[in-house]
Amino acid sequence: MEDMKNKPESYWKERLTPEQFRITRMRGTERPFSGEYVTQKGDGVYRCVACDHPLFSSDTKFESGTGWPSFYDVIEQGSVETKTDLSHLMVRTEVLCANCGAHLGHVFDDGPNPTGQRYCINSVALKFEGDEK
Repeated sequence: MEDMKNKPESYWKERLTPEQFRITRMRGTERPFSGEYVTQKGDGVYRCVACDHPLFSSDTKFESGTGWPSFYDVIEQGSVETKTDLSHLMVRTEVLCANCGAHLGHVFDDGPNPTGQRYCINSVALKFEGDEK
């Protein structure tokens, strides 16, 4: 299996748009309510825009009112990694793609049951694959 986490910056600059690179590789954030998946309602899977790794299911997406797509759970254990983020004079938990290390957003402990988690994710870091019905 290819090691996606140690790819050089040039690899990602060739494959991502400037905005995708800013969010996923430079740990940026999109403006609230600006992302294409904030109000997305379709059934399917949300994948990492950088490496296509499955991250979240539409089954766990909910309206948080925060302005970013929100999920109460990951698609499967180990699909994301978390780490402490001390930027912006706050203590938060950063969410990263477990496959390539792309910055996705943050997770908070104020989500709905059954997990109580709110994965607050940048739309730019995701690509949606709808279910064929």
